[in-house]
Amino acid sequence: MTALRVLIVDDEPLARSRLRSLLADCRSPAAEVLGEAAHGEAALKQLADTRFDLVLLDVHMPGIDGLELARGLRERPGAPAVVFVTAYAAHAVTAFELEAVDYLTKPVRAERLQQALQKVERYLKERRPQAAEPQEVLLIQDRGRSERVPLAEVLYLKSEFKYLTVRTATRSHIYDGSLAEFEERYPTRFVRVHRNALVARAAIRALEKYDDGEDAEGWALRLDGIPEPVVVSRRQLPTVREALKDAL
Repeated sequence: MTALRVLIVDDEPLARSRLRSLLADCRSPAAEVLGEAAHGEAALKQLADTRFDLVLLDVHMPGIDGLELARGLRERPGAPAVVFVTAYAAHAVTAFELEAVDYLTKPVRAERLQQALQKVERYLKERRPQAAEPQEVLLIQDRGRSERVPLAEVLYLKSEFKYLTVRTATRSHIYDGSLAEFEERYPTRFVRVHRNALVARAAIRALEKYDDGEDAEGWALRLDGIPEPVVVSRRQLPTVREALKDAL
């Protein structure tokens, strides 16, 4: 994470100066003071104009005090984290009821301030949604047009002549590739069920006997979202049974 953007709110100039000096020495995480305010009204103006990660907040101040300011911030979506910095320990319970990340008593020690910043960093990481994993896709070329098919939608792949049939719940596509390539690259996503077919493990719903119409019985898989079964070879039957156990 980059340096935490900090607003210091305290009616004592010396207290603000000390916090600024201590923050300059913090490294893990680092902190950058983007603003100072001597009372709640001034803090609200800065909070409206600048995005802060953290407010270091005194409790006793003229006008809007620290508790009132924290109470107002609590109602704002995406509000900065609050750490109280005060000479009085009596308000600690109220502070944590207002969801303060930490509560420091003056005089603040450097190592204790660093610990508070680490708590803030963890708090912000947990609160902010993680970026979505990029979705893997297959680029299908079909009659002069390109289509992106999410790999997660692929139910099975079949090798036919020099191409693969890529089956999703809604349609089939022709793809220039090999089963071996998919089997090697995505061993946890696909399982080989036949020398010419791979099936998405997550799509497996049932293994059943079937009659191939030539007085011979075999095995086939039923998959989510499609009516046709996928034939399983005798050689791959043990592997498929294991995959079915994992899928259930």
